[in-house]
Amino acid sequence: MNPLDPCTLVIIGATGNLSRVKLMPGLFRLELAGRLPEKMVILSIYRSPFSRAEWQKEIKGMLEAKFPEGLDKEALTRFMNRTRYHGHGNPPDDATSYERLRDTLSDTKIYPSNIVFFLSIRPSDFSNVVDSLAGVGLLKEDKGWRNVVVEKPFGTDLVSSQQLQKALSKHLTEKQTYRIDHYLGKGTVQNIMVLRFANMLLEPIWNHHCIDYVQVMHSETLGVGDRTKFYESTGALRDMIQSHLLQMVALVAMEAPANMDAESLRDEKVKVLKAIRPVAPDDVSSQAFRAQYAKGIIDGKPVPGYKEEPGVAPDSVTETYAALKLYVDNWRWAGVPFYISTGKRLAEGSSAIMIRFKNPPQDLLRTRCGKASPPNWIMLGIQPDDCVKMELQVKVPGLDLATRTMSLDANYKNEDDVDYDAYESLLLDVIADNQSLFLRMDEVEWAWRVVDPIIKDWAADRRPIPQYEAGSKGPKGTYKLFDRPDQFWRYSLEKGGADVEPF
Repeated sequence: MNPLDPCTLVIIGATGNLSRVKLMPGLFRLELAGRLPEKMVILSIYRSPFSRAEWQKEIKGMLEAKFPEGLDKEALTRFMNRTRYHGHGNPPDDATSYERLRDTLSDTKIYPSNIVFFLSIRPSDFSNVVDSLAGVGLLKEDKGWRNVVVEKPFGTDLVSSQQLQKALSKHLTEKQTYRIDHYLGKGTVQNIMVLRFANMLLEPIWNHHCIDYVQVMHSETLGVGDRTKFYESTGALRDMIQSHLLQMVALVAMEAPANMDAESLRDEKVKVLKAIRPVAPDDVSSQAFRAQYAKGIIDGKPVPGYKEEPGVAPDSVTETYAALKLYVDNWRWAGVPFYISTGKRLAEGSSAIMIRFKNPPQDLLRTRCGKASPPNWIMLGIQPDDCVKMELQVKVPGLDLATRTMSLDANYKNEDDVDYDAYESLLLDVIADNQSLFLRMDEVEWAWRVVDPIIKDWAADRRPIPQYEAGSKGPKGTYKLFDRPDQFWRYSLEKGGADVEPF
């Protein structure tokens, strides 16, 4: 498919938070950049009745909230000319709702026959909506292509993900199914592949001979907010590790693909996920750790603990912090632990990949300097620091032979670079029929296989779980995951961040 083929983007659930905060602003920025197909139409669908003028007023409000510095008038006019609204009614009470949608889209003078359906709805509604679209013939590709975008989570465990896939595959091929993980749309995440495969300097050392361990971390200062109903049934392991962080592990550990097409890239990621050593039931306590945030101080203000959030059960054992130790049992990574952590209400919000290298086989300078040389690090900042850093040992100027750590810092961005949100990149890929940054079903299944034993063990254990103070660096007790006393969490990209002692 030509990336500029005209198409109709149908957003089902268009008044929801995702549409307001991400989709509409993202599409407008693509309009500003001149990247949308010339005759593309954006059809928004929701139950509430709106006239086209009323809906365009709503869209303008969304954009003004996102871009308070002002809107380009010419781009806004072009964007508004693309927008339409379809009052869908309430499908359970309105048997004709999807028939009316089909009739609306049949007007090819307005709506291009290539259609993307973006399901900005609850995952529990995916299969019903796809059934209904198929029931009126809207997924047939006799007059144009049809792609369907579904948000995470794709299931709540391996079995439920397979059941959902079985329901969708009645009507959709794998090529039509776009399972979105917005983390993969981040430019800094894609930079992992560039760093790996565009720099021969790193390839000889990117293996178990040189690397001691890999840390993949994501921390947030935010709590669960108004998502307690979702979070109580999900938790940090499902919400972040099964999807986002395992994808980052796959990108760090994958072999070079045959080329950069979607299938080659995803083939290599699947190989990594398949190579992750299964966590045996008896090993869950030594390879996985969970905790909840208690009340504390964030940005100088008191915040409640997780159990004090509205809608959280007093005896909840839902984890807001999760950490794992995993091994990728293949030739490149044999014996190298991958430490993965994520948590809410922590001291700072950041995502990063920290790679610690082994000590030299013979520490020649230890006798002269009186101490062991600190290890080298390569660190990739994902957010908010978009950077790559490297720590090396150098001689301190002066008459004596003493060493210190020098940090080589490189920010990815030049001053005149334009940065784009992850959803903008992914929306463009959907329109361009490029699945490289979307999850294939076997990726989803193998990621669930990694965490399923831990999910089952934690679900069966109703004992109170450890607490950590909001605003702290994390819970005590995670040290048990490390293989050796000299291994620990690195919490900062800054020089000296490696000096944090384990709890």
